[in-house]
Amino acid sequence: MLTERQELILKTIIKDFTKTHDPVGSKTVMNQLLMKVSSATIRNEMAVLEDKGLIEKTHSSSGRIPSSDGYRYYLDNLVEPLQLPESVYNQIVSELDRPFHQVNEIVQEAAKILSDLTNYTAFAEGPESHDVTVTGFRIVPLSNRQVMAILVTSDGNVQNQVYALPYNVHGDEVEKAVRMIDDELVGKTLKEITPSLLKKKLGVENGGKHASELVSLVEDVIKDAASEQMYVDGQINLLNNTSKKDVKDLRSLYELVDHDDLISSLMDNCSKSKKGRYPVRVSLGSELPNELLKNYSLLTAEYNVGSHGKGVIALLGPTNMPYSQVIGLLEYFRNELAKKLLDYYGRFQ
Repeated sequence: MLTERQELILKTIIKDFTKTHDPVGSKTVMNQLLMKVSSATIRNEMAVLEDKGLIEKTHSSSGRIPSSDGYRYYLDNLVEPLQLPESVYNQIVSELDRPFHQVNEIVQEAAKILSDLTNYTAFAEGPESHDVTVTGFRIVPLSNRQVMAILVTSDGNVQNQVYALPYNVHGDEVEKAVRMIDDELVGKTLKEITPSLLKKKLGVENGGKHASELVSLVEDVIKDAASEQMYVDGQINLLNNTSKKDVKDLRSLYELVDHDDLISSLMDNCSKSKKGRYPVRVSLGSELPNELLKNYSLLTAEYNVGSHGKGVIALLGPTNMPYSQVIGLLEYFRNELAKKLLDYYGRFQ
């Protein structure tokens, strides 16, 4: 552990570097410290921090910048969430206080609001949907070989997807499958509708020649409806943290943030990392498995919607972001999002 003075110096260096993005010298630290100490004393303490690997020198500059270990120490021991300006609270409440017709619309709007407020890339993953029940299933012909499968669930969500039918599957078989789902599966939870149940209902009982193709189609619809929906907003903000020499990596970075499975895995790992003093968890770029994220930090916050499950919101921004403000924002926002979703679910009870 550091002494109180060393912690204050580290905190000052991080705060100043966040604002200016320039190396911080001893005189700058001396002018900002609340305690009175000489520039020589500060230089000595900065040397100790450097020896501990918490700050580092850049080129020939006499100033110092925080290292990854320095940021980690700060996040684990020193950071304090800041209260947001009243205008930000009002903006969040105002943008969430409008009619939404589906859970996914609320989650998608959450990502947009977070991105707009921070100018970072925002992610929002909806709560688990396994306990909602199927209230309706329809298949609408679009052409000779295309149909749209529409699944309606008890939380008001409508899942639809277009499928190309195999040439050997006939319309009357599809109609039989739909009638079977309406008769046997409506009222069951998505969690209860397993592949084995579908095979039993659509395979054995239906007795069609091409039951396996129909089972696969219905499985896909159920899987999509049960999976947590991931929304991304503010991809263009990745440019704010990319230098000209990094442009060649930008395409790969765009592809990464648009890959739902990868981002969901990163968010899941971050949210399960060592629990800190606050509900918002931070993974620095050096702690993330992808080299493309080395200059970024991923902040995640879980929100709880009671019996309807839990979801996650996240922000991907530069390592030298103002953590106090962003953590304060995510702490507040996760609670407001949970309240909005609970209010929405209340309409179906």
